[in-house]
Amino acid sequence: MRRYPAVSLIKAMVLVSLSYSAPLRAETSRHETVTPAFQGLIPNIQGKSIVTAVVEYPPGAKSPSHHHASSAFVYAYVLSGAVRSQVNEGPAQVYRTGESFTEAPGAHHSISENASDTEPARLLAVFILDTGDHPLTTPDR
Repeated sequence: MRRYPAVSLIKAMVLVSLSYSAPLRAETSRHETVTPAFQGLIPNIQGKSIVTAVVEYPPGAKSPSHHHASSAFVYAYVLSGAVRSQVNEGPAQVYRTGESFTEAPGAHHSISENASDTEPARLLAVFILDTGDHPLTTPDR
């Protein structure tokens, strides 16, 4: 059985997702579009999987406040534009192209939105979680 270090696997997934070339859709939606990019088992961490998705925000768009799967560690990397995020009781922060943030398992993501009303934004979300722990995202009620 071949072993792959988890960090190298994450770097590979980021590179694959950076090469993702679907154009931003011309939308008038005030909500995000989530496109799955990769899903697979982590071969050297039994019971763990990695899931990636590209989240696209048209100008002024936002995601509803939400939680992720209870076992999910989330790494978010801004591919383009600027994204405003608030996790748990931390301050709301704006992350620009090339910047990243994380969410611990069980975190509450109260703000996730495009920081611009005129330019689109895109981020790569990388989830490391227990295999089969779904749904990935649950909006607040």
